[in-house]
Amino acid sequence: MAHSANLTVRSYECDAYGHVNNANYLNYLEYARHEYLKAIGFDYALCMEQGYGLYVTRVEIDFKRPALLDDRLVIESRAIKRGAVSGTLEQRILLGETLVAQALVSWAFVDAQGKPTRLPERFNLPGLAPEA
Repeated sequence: MAHSANLTVRSYECDAYGHVNNANYLNYLEYARHEYLKAIGFDYALCMEQGYGLYVTRVEIDFKRPALLDDRLVIESRAIKRGAVSGTLEQRILLGETLVAQALVSWAFVDAQGKPTRLPERFNLPGLAPEA
């Protein structure tokens, strides 16, 4: 499943060069991943209540062009890989049709001790795997 989340660049996210500071892209990607999880029916609050977590294990970002104050960005997210306890999402940040940045974000499902574990059936949703 592909999902799109929208946001507008705020002044405090911009650096002295007038464009979004690279570190803020991690926040944009995180926001879009949470929206993606909601859209596929993943109850993150319940996951944490039951002693589990969904940890980001790796982020690779390619920056293509700067985003500026008041740009209206769309962040597209889709699953591209799924293993027994982990997976990878591809995320693209767009300004209109123009690619601003693209990222591969790997995640692992963990137990209360932070050890990778298989997802219980209630959290093992089709949206975490690539579409066939």
